[in-house]
Amino acid sequence: MELIFSAALCSVLVSILLKFSKSRGFDVMQMIVWNYAIATILCFFWFKPDLNQISLTSTPWWLIGLLGIALPSIFLLLSKSLDQAGIIRTEIAQRLSVVLSLLAAYFLFQEKFSTLKLIGIALGLGAIVLIIFSKTSTPTLQTKKAGMYLLAVWLGYALVDVLLKFSTSLGLKFAVSLNLMFVFAFIISMGYLSLRQTSWTLQNFLAGLSLGVLNFANIALYVKAHMLLKDSPAIVFAGMNILVVVLGVIAGILVFKEKITLKNSLGILLAITGVLCLAFAI
Repeated sequence: MELIFSAALCSVLVSILLKFSKSRGFDVMQMIVWNYAIATILCFFWFKPDLNQISLTSTPWWLIGLLGIALPSIFLLLSKSLDQAGIIRTEIAQRLSVVLSLLAAYFLFQEKFSTLKLIGIALGLGAIVLIIFSKTSTPTLQTKKAGMYLLAVWLGYALVDVLLKFSTSLGLKFAVSLNLMFVFAFIISMGYLSLRQTSWTLQNFLAGLSLGVLNFANIALYVKAHMLLKDSPAIVFAGMNILVVVLGVIAGILVFKEKITLKNSLGILLAITGVLCLAFAI
């Protein structure tokens, strides 16, 4: 359980770091570049990918390239969502991307659905509607922007999950896929900033390294928990998602002084109930 808690904590700390950095004038895109640089190195030494699987002909480079574009883009959208919608709603939207991933698994990979899984998906969709369209005291334009970024985060994280599953279905192992994703994300985001003629700074470099360590630790600890509790995947799945929601709510209230509306509260309740249903359906 310590691994699950640590993974969830790292996930929320990523959001906290992004939100603090944005408010203090850091260049989030520079942070994203260095985040993928350190994540690439850590992934190589932690997961030890079999590089013999990589070839010019059989490796789905188009898919890896697509993931390389999607990852930094979604990270940037996550930062925008944290700034506009707050950490509470953003963390819930990010976690409930699993609902779209499961729907994709049904339509694309012919996965069987139980009644409990259908209930969990329905509750998750209800939670997303409440979270995205909950009214706040902010001006109308900002409220619309917040909703758009939340929707983008929800769709984006589901897209990455589906593409990663698709890459493994083509025979590419998880460790290799992940490492190639990080490499391409670094190259593409670095290329973008070079074209933009960015002024590189040490503070953005250090912040990016911190972001990369937390981001990778979240993934590595979650995978490790699944390996150690391979007979109880429901515990890992439910524990991770519920803890991220709960820790996100705590961070939002205590650190960023965010207020929870009635719709948000109901959305949180539906999200946790939906995650439990999906966990027991595993």
